[in-house]
Amino acid sequence: MFDNKVYANICSLQLISNASDALKEKFHLKNDQTSLGLVTLTLDDVGYVALDEATKAADVTVVYAKSFYAGSDFASGPLSGEFIGIIAGSTPEEVKSGLDSIQQIVQSTLYFEKINGNDEHLLFAKTISSCGTYLAKENDVQEGQSLAYLIAPPIEALVAVDAALKAADVEICQLFSPPTETNFAGAILKGSQSSCAAAVDTFRDKVYQITAHPLDY
Repeated sequence: MFDNKVYANICSLQLISNASDALKEKFHLKNDQTSLGLVTLTLDDVGYVALDEATKAADVTVVYAKSFYAGSDFASGPLSGEFIGIIAGSTPEEVKSGLDSIQQIVQSTLYFEKINGNDEHLLFAKTISSCGTYLAKENDVQEGQSLAYLIAPPIEALVAVDAALKAADVEICQLFSPPTETNFAGAILKGSQSSCAAAVDTFRDKVYQITAHPLDY
């Protein structure tokens, strides 16, 4: 049995203990937010979820998160990857705790999946049992809401998102229409934890079905 998990590589983790006033202004930091933590890694959706987890593990706020165009294969440098995220906190210790959380979850829990063992054909299907402040804000839901985070290549994603919406008692929060910065597509859905898990399972199964029979319509 092949190992279908593809983990992100963390390219860099950096701490700015006392950010300059100009940088704080540009990132719209609150008066008590003086420290910044920066991370780059090779899989963007892993990064977004990891940032959200950091807001649950430490007293930090996500102040910037962005995918780079075309993905990590076309990165601007060896420490760029395909994603950059920035968290802010009132002390270096809080931000360090947030960065520790990001490192731990990226290396142990979050991963893309190879479709039929093909490491060039990937999906990301994750049930988030209880979202933190970042994904709550991004999806206009209450903190603690369960989410289904669904990503795949464009045609597989759109058909599979439709199947997930029909199969489970979920609602759509965001549709990532193709092409995204990394040329994927997907959606974030909300519902009960069990409904989100059902949506994730349906999404994954539909992607596999499409991959096995790409010309069957």
